[in-house]
Amino acid sequence: MTHVADLVIRRGTIVDGLGGQAFVGDIAVRDGLIAEVGTLSGDARHEIDATGLLVTPGFVDLHTHYDGQSIWSDRLNPSSAHGVTTALMGNCGVGFAPCRGADHEVLVDLMAGVEDIPGVVMTDGLPWTWETFPQFMDAVDSRPRDIDVAAYLPHSPLRVYVMGQRGVDREPATAADLARMRELACEAAEVGALGFSSSRLVTHRTRTGSQIPSYDAAYDEILEIGRGIADGGGGLIQFVPDLPDGAYQPVLQQVFDAGTDAGLPVTFTLLIGNAGDPVWQDAITMVEKANGSGATITAQVFPRPIGLMVGLDLSINPFVLYPSYREIAGLPLPERVAEMRKPAVRQRILADQASIVPTNPIAYLAQSWEWTYPLDDDADYEPDPSKSIAARARARGVSPAEEAYDRLLDDGGHAFLLDALANFRDNSLDTVGDLMRRDDVVLGLGDGGAHYGMICDSSYPTYVLTHWARDRASGRLSVPEAIRELTSVPARVAGLDDRGRIAAGYKADLNVIDHQNLRLHKPVVTYDLPAGGRRLDQTADGYVATIVSGEIIAEHGKPTAARPGRLVRGRQPAPA
Repeated sequence: MTHVADLVIRRGTIVDGLGGQAFVGDIAVRDGLIAEVGTLSGDARHEIDATGLLVTPGFVDLHTHYDGQSIWSDRLNPSSAHGVTTALMGNCGVGFAPCRGADHEVLVDLMAGVEDIPGVVMTDGLPWTWETFPQFMDAVDSRPRDIDVAAYLPHSPLRVYVMGQRGVDREPATAADLARMRELACEAAEVGALGFSSSRLVTHRTRTGSQIPSYDAAYDEILEIGRGIADGGGGLIQFVPDLPDGAYQPVLQQVFDAGTDAGLPVTFTLLIGNAGDPVWQDAITMVEKANGSGATITAQVFPRPIGLMVGLDLSINPFVLYPSYREIAGLPLPERVAEMRKPAVRQRILADQASIVPTNPIAYLAQSWEWTYPLDDDADYEPDPSKSIAARARARGVSPAEEAYDRLLDDGGHAFLLDALANFRDNSLDTVGDLMRRDDVVLGLGDGGAHYGMICDSSYPTYVLTHWARDRASGRLSVPEAIRELTSVPARVAGLDDRGRIAAGYKADLNVIDHQNLRLHKPVVTYDLPAGGRRLDQTADGYVATIVSGEIIAEHGKPTAARPGRLVRGRQPAPA
């Protein structure tokens, strides 16, 4: 029997990824590409009945850190459990290449501090069979996985590779250093880097507490690396500016100028302060001015609060800097909970204060009581202010520390608190919603593959579809709008124009979704990293099928044996 297609999805409600009105139809897939869209006859090797279900393009996540996980694992979950079919890694200027053997510990220290990846996970999980960036790309390319990955050239490893200890110490680059960085950036673009990434964020520190190598890199250094990317065929600059203090820093303008001078687009992380002056508006004004002058700048916004997951079984909790808590912190969780339930221990810890200096100042933020909320099974990321630890404490007539202490002991010590540090302006996501609708803003910051014991934000596509496109009381996105923001928009920003929409000739990365029954579960702690390392994982109900290059990688939330994901080398043109 001759089959007309490898796969046909029939009678689905097709959302094309461009924001157009949904329509009912069929999709035929052949040789990893969408062959036809419409009302189709003929049979296929495999069929999916999508009656009453959404059929969307696969989601594109611009901001992940799967640099390590793409080497040691053939599954890039949680992202692949939430409809993501392409993940861009190497963000924030950190990664594992280029790197000489003598500098392995430098990059382990860097990733452990900036991205909360346990050092033993990297030393046990990475074979370090590469030195150069092209060799790292070959290592990624050699391993099949569930979804596609693409990569930036990260600034800090590049700086250390060229400058050695001078780069670690953040000394100014010489003319010879800059020439070498440009040469290596060209080489990286030629083998498929989608651009380069850098960071100026003050909380991005190494495990030992030092600023990262790229922290105060000069304009000329950004420019020369950008020119190297342009020499090699072009790409994108990804940048994390420091947290604004009254106004966005001149360094953000420097990166805009460097991108313009090198002929490269720029995308940067935009944070919205929960209170105080609306300084994010300064950044948007800068974007408007730059784009009006011919630049291509996009602000990356996360569609729910940016913050921390805190708990007794996670990297941070409100008492982690208390000497009295540190006395029992090494106990297994059940024993620690039993100790903390003792009145004398409770009294001693609550009477203590934070006096241990952390290597990462973010630990100080675990007591932002007005913005901290218990996270229950409903995974509510836009909670009512009355549910905050501070409000609950006032209602009980106790201190916020007491309320937090008691809530951390819920569920046998497995309870989590959501510390919403940004994007929750006036206890609302209204500002985020306004920004999401702008043409110069793109969704990002899933951070999959990093912050294993602090956050689990790579589930944000499911949150967009449930909260923003279904459940929110006001200001909702339409389903076509939400799908557009998860697919064609990030694909365009990344330069991956072969995906992100449903049309003949495009890559057959697709999701079949039961939208009405889509549900995001509370994160859970698992120990499935190399060396038994801990991480947060999060699943969802409602993904009937996720398809990569025409192969089904998951059905009803369960992964299949298919591993069609590959390394995407370089920008990809749209089908003719």
